[in-house]
Amino acid sequence: MIKIKTINGDTWDLIAYRIWGKGADQTQMAALYEANPEYSRVTVFRANIELRVPAVGAETPLTIPPWRR
Repeated sequence: MIKIKTINGDTWDLIAYRIWGKGADQTQMAALYEANPEYSRVTVFRANIELRVPAVGAETPLTIPPWRR
């Protein structure tokens, strides 16, 4: 698991976009959120907060409808 530092004003979706690019979706954002439970109440981050970035594999979550897999 790698770690990143936040930039002042970051939000969960912006961080996911910065890590995974245009392919970032709710699955990656949820994995990032779950890997950092101590920040679950934060919506807008200060600078230099260290977050853990989970390895998001090629597994298709069961919550995605079959036509989107």
